[in-house]
Amino acid sequence: MGKVLPTSKGAEPIIIMGVDPGTVAMGYAIIACQANTLTVLHMDVLKMSWTHDVFERLQRIYSTMDTVIATYKPSQFAIEAPFYGKNVQSMLKLGRAQGVAIACAMHHQLAVTEYSPKKVKQSVTGNGNADKERVWTMLQKLMTITEAPKSYDVTDALAVAACHYFQLQSPVQGITAKGKKGWDAFIAKNPGRVSGI
Repeated sequence: MGKVLPTSKGAEPIIIMGVDPGTVAMGYAIIACQANTLTVLHMDVLKMSWTHDVFERLQRIYSTMDTVIATYKPSQFAIEAPFYGKNVQSMLKLGRAQGVAIACAMHHQLAVTEYSPKKVKQSVTGNGNADKERVWTMLQKLMTITEAPKSYDVTDALAVAACHYFQLQSPVQGITAKGKKGWDAFIAKNPGRVSGI
């Protein structure tokens, strides 16, 4: 894994970076998407020792994200939202890690999107309550991955990137339940897809 898809048949591939935030382990993955084919360019986990100062960990997160973004030049950045079932201290730590990763993406002027863990699982497997093993099995089939992941932090990041790709392909991407604005925009952009009742 590490080869960008050929571009002779159309537009350049979309390069997406997916991140599973954490202050002890942060998974990240880069995928290239073209002609409904997803290829893994890179996936890894940043592991930080419990002995590291919390601010040193945040600096390592920023530095790693900065290097990966500069190397693979993604145009999209997707990150998993902290799980709200965790305790307050865990949420605070995850929020800091997520914020640093997002700040780095924004520094590189990337489009940033956040997804809940349930949304990621649903997008990849069709089941928002799927376990990590099921998610990984689906990712292997989607991207023809043979190597074993270093940890589930890596597979979670890969799932976030895949989820973002699927959302980009959705004709109703961006439509919300809060009003008609999203539907109005969709209808304006797709007049041929609307028929009378």
